[in-house]
This record gives sequence, structure tokens and C-alpha cells, in this order.
Amino acid sequence: MKKRLLSLATVMGMTLMATAQLTMDVNTKKLGAPVQSTMYGIFFEDINYAADGGLYGELVKNRSFEFPQHLMGWQSFGCVDVKDDGPFQRCPHYVELSDPGHRDRRTGLTNEGYFGIGVKKGEQYRFSVWAKAPKNRATIRVQLIDENTMDERQELAEQKLDITSTEWKKYTVTLAPKKTMQHAKLRIYLHGPNSVCLEHISLFPVNTYKNRENGMRRDLAQALEDLHPGVFRFPGGCIVEGCTLDERYQWKNSVGPVENRPLNHNRWEYTFDHRYFPDYYQSYGLGFFEFFQLAEDIGAEPLPVISCGLSCQFQNPDPTKPGVHVALEDLGPYIQDALDLVEFANGDVNTKWGKVRADMGHPEPFNLKYLGVGNEQWDYDEKHGGYGPVFTERLKKFSDALRAKYPNLKLIGTTGPNSEGWDFDLLQPRMKELKVDLYDEHYYRNEEWFLSHGLRYDVYDRKGPKVFAGEYACHGKGKKWNHYETSLYEAAHMTGIERNADIVHMATYAPLFAHVDGWQWRPDMIWYDNLRMFKSVSYYVQQMFTMNKGTNVLQLTTPKQVGKKTVAVPVANQEGQNGLFASAVYDKTTDEIIVKVVNTSKQPQSVSINLQGMKGERTANVLELWTNGRMEDENTLDKPEKIHPVSLTVPCTEDKKQTVLNDQLKAMSFRLYRIKK
Repeated sequence: MKKRLLSLATVMGMTLMATAQLTMDVNTKKLGAPVQSTMYGIFFEDINYAADGGLYGELVKNRSFEFPQHLMGWQSFGCVDVKDDGPFQRCPHYVELSDPGHRDRRTGLTNEGYFGIGVKKGEQYRFSVWAKAPKNRATIRVQLIDENTMDERQELAEQKLDITSTEWKKYTVTLAPKKTMQHAKLRIYLHGPNSVCLEHISLFPVNTYKNRENGMRRDLAQALEDLHPGVFRFPGGCIVEGCTLDERYQWKNSVGPVENRPLNHNRWEYTFDHRYFPDYYQSYGLGFFEFFQLAEDIGAEPLPVISCGLSCQFQNPDPTKPGVHVALEDLGPYIQDALDLVEFANGDVNTKWGKVRADMGHPEPFNLKYLGVGNEQWDYDEKHGGYGPVFTERLKKFSDALRAKYPNLKLIGTTGPNSEGWDFDLLQPRMKELKVDLYDEHYYRNEEWFLSHGLRYDVYDRKGPKVFAGEYACHGKGKKWNHYETSLYEAAHMTGIERNADIVHMATYAPLFAHVDGWQWRPDMIWYDNLRMFKSVSYYVQQMFTMNKGTNVLQLTTPKQVGKKTVAVPVANQEGQNGLFASAVYDKTTDEIIVKVVNTSKQPQSVSINLQGMKGERTANVLELWTNGRMEDENTLDKPEKIHPVSLTVPCTEDKKQTVLNDQLKAMSFRLYRIKK
């Protein structure tokens, strides 16, 4: 047995030494390009029930009866009529509950919520409704119920609510459930013979993020704040464009009193018939005011994206088809929407749209600095449709108008849906010609792409616009779901983003949110059900970068023999680097050197990091991301912290009058070092 143990130890030692030690030189004396405060951020799109049923705190589905099937989400019983002459112009529908005709019969409604209604014992829930009583007075009973319970009674909480006027008024009552349930329902009974009219039936946790009545789900919003993002891109994504122009995201419909915000189709309702959700609409309860407010709350720069007059080109490939896209000569209202949006965000309270913002409770401006025009639009060349510059000719019109009125606003264009290829090659130089401040790149690629594109930004034109990596994620080939391996490759890619901070000013992983019962797309950063949530390993990768981005790039290289010369090259999985990626920054606020090293090899790696310009022994504080399991492992609702960063320390020695950090990286791991200068 002893001999076998010794043999095993010998084999392990041989495995550890299987790859030669890689030396990295970090020049701590010379500060490189500033790392923008916006470098790492978040991107929100209402996909996977990210808004209604997710971040937005509303628990009632179809609260204003505006779904095309007006009682979708509701089960009605007794005498219930849907009417359309309600108090809110853009949401005219409501229900009237009338006497069922016998004392033992019932009239009422039950709402199923979003995959149920999640409630917690000990928490309070604010029920509100706009109502009127045609006969001066009526009463309803409001309940949270467990419909399928084996207990004697279904109700978890109940309150009576008296409706005391023939005019429309808002009424509120608080419910406190006696047990925790993920799939509760809301039930409303008509109590007594007098009929009642109900509109905008709403249920929110009292304990929302920042305790706002029209607020966000606390745990999900807190997870965003804990990322410390520098920029917040919203509201999409493909929903900006819409499947048709009528279904595009129109920001003016999403502001003002929440009761009067019209319903909008969500293109993710019907995009994938293998993940089809016929009840997926946008209530606009989470609208542009709430987006700006959330950006302010979490300390991120807001980056709204607006329609450029092109509906989704994936779904509408022929731009000459009448009604699909706006003609150039008819772009005026779209451009005016863009100008009005800047006024809404930044205008004085005496301006038209600044007053709307002030009336919503925010007289101070939101200090909008960035605006994206278009999402994943593209031009055509002769081989691919021959339709010409359908996007850039529209972008130029927006650019001319916006720069004339708001010269300090930073304008963001796009290079389409791909990271390379004819459309990217066509659009990238046109972004330079149009002199946009940044252009938005999107890439969802497999493991091989991420491992082979470590030098992507090292060869970019430094004289052109800056880069915004607005949507990216590693999609496993044949395993397109969240797992540790792809998250590690995202970390590797981010070292290349960081190393090129002079050209890359923003980067946001995508998508952000997904409901476990209602997703259409994966992988995603944050997953949840009605009561719980978990942060994916990709979340922790992003957090490690956002909280350790530093203020200036430091040159990190490794020596390479080229012929008779020794040259310094980046560490980005080049020949002889054995799957290693690395970057380094300096943080002026803490006077620390921050080095990030990702080992994408299936073998442990020895590294020696020379901190040139520093002397003496020190201790490096380390964050390590690693799983002692399968590469397919991931966090779950039941094990939300199965994989997360772990803190440790590593000693730094002095060798040849410089500080040196020698370390052994585990196979398939990410280590981040902070060393006091």
C-alpha cells in the first residue's frame, strides 16, 4: 500500500511538472491606457421573462386586461364582463363583477401570476386596484390562495375591501400570507349583491428594491448592484426593433402613470416555437424612467438603445418590402423620439419631456451621456441582397440631428450580429466614416472561437471609433447551457478586452436574466424562480473583473524567441503558452497591482510573475475560481454557491532586486492577484 501511495505521488508530481513554467513580466513603472469606468457593465433585454415575471416586482399577469385575449392569466367565474370604456385612454379594458343570482353562488377572478405567485411567510404584499361601485358601494374579498392544498382552507391571507364611490379611485390593502409558497394564486370574490368595476389589479411585495411601490424584485436588483457595473444598456436587444415597426419598443409608451402605459407584443413570445410562451407580453411597468432610475441606483451610466426605423432584419430580410421599414423621407418622427429621449433624461423641468420626468418624481436630470441607434442592423453588398446601406444611411440622419442639438452626446452605432464575415467587414469601416464614438459588436461563439481569439483587439485600428462589446457569451458546442468551462473561457477573453482598454471602452455579457420556468435562450447570467435565485459562474467572472478593473492598464508580456531575437508578446494562448491568458492593471485608488491569469489547459501550470519596478517581499491577496468537478458543473437553485470565488494568499519573494510571484495554477482555473505597490 505504501509503495502504491508513493507511486501515485510520483505520478502526480510528474503531471504537475508536465508543462514548463511560464514567466510573465509586468511593467509596474509605466502606466498604460486608462481603464474606462464603463468598461464592464450589464445589458438588459426582456427575454426569458426578464421584466414581467422577473426583475419587475409585479406579481399579477395581465393586470389591466389588455392582452389580446382579455382574460388570459385569469380564471373567471360567475358573472364577469369585460368592458372597454375604462378611465385610462391607452388601457381602456376592465371587468365588471355582478351578482351571480344566488347566495351560494360566487362571482370573481383568480390570477395565476407568472408561473404562479411566489409569497413568503412574514412578508407583506400590497394589493391595489382602480375601482368604482355603480350603486355607490360594493365590497370585494381579496385572497392569496393555495388552490391545491390538503388543508381545510385554501386562503393564505384575506382582506375585505370596500369600494365607496361611483367614480374611479385607487384602493389599497396589505396581505400577509401565513406560509411560504412558490405557486400561490390571487383570488377576488364579489362580496354581496352590488356589482363592482375593477381595473389595473396589482400585487407587489412591500419589500421591493429601495422600497418603491412600482419597484424591482429586491434580490435580483441587489445582484445587479453587487456587480458594480459601469454601464447599463437597455431595453434590448431585438425587442428594440420589433418583429414589425408597430411592435418596436417605443419609449414614450413606457413613461408617465403606470396605469396608462399600453401593452406591447414581445417578439420572444413567438420567436422559437420549440420554446413558445403565448402569454409573453410587455406591460411597460418597467419603463424608461425605471431603467434610468435603476442605473442611477446601481451606479452605472445609462445607455438606452432606440429604433433606427428598421424592424428586425432577421425576420424581415427584404428592406424594400412596403411597411416593413421606414422610408428615409419618413424618419422624422423616429429622429424626434431620439431628441425627445435626451430631453427626458437631461432636460430642465421647464421643458416638455423634462417636466414628464420631474412629474414622475425625479426633477434632477439623469445625466445621459450615451445613446445607441439601432441594435443588430446591417447594410447589404452586391452579393447579399444588393440593397445597399439601409442601416448606415438612416444612422447618418440620426447622427446629424443628434450632434446638431447635443454635440456632447456619445453616439453608438453597430457592426451587426456577427463578429466577423461580410456584414461585419462592410460595417466596421462605415462606422469610422460616420464618426460614431463607439460601435457595438455582438458575438455568441463556441469554445474554439474564444480560445483562438485572444488577440482580437490587439490588431484593431487605434484611430477609429472605440469598441463596445455589447453582447457576448461563450456558447458550448453541443452543450449550449450554463456550465463552468464556458464561463472560464469568457474570463480568458476578458483579459484581451482589458489589455486593450485604449480601444475597448465597454463590454456587457448577455443575456442577463432567465426564469427557470420561462426561458427561451441560454446561457444566462442570473437564474431564478418565483422565490429564489442563483448567480451563474459567468456572473462571478463578470464580478471579478468589474470589482478589480483598476484605473490603468499595465503591460504584461512573456519573452518569446523569434529567430535570434527575444521579443515580448502578450499572454493570450499563443504558441508555447499552454492555454494561459493574462492581463494586468494598476489601481490608483488603492495603490495596488492587479494581475488576472486564466489557465484553460487541462493540466496545472506553473507561472512566475515578475513585478518590474517593485522590490521586496509581499503578500498577494488572491481570488480563485475553480471547480473540483466536471467542466459541466454549474450553480443551481438548490446549490447557488456550488462554484464561487474563494479568497487565499500567495507570498511574493524578491529575486534579482524585483518582486516575484511564483504560483501554481490548477487545471482549468482563474486566479486574480492584488499586490500592494
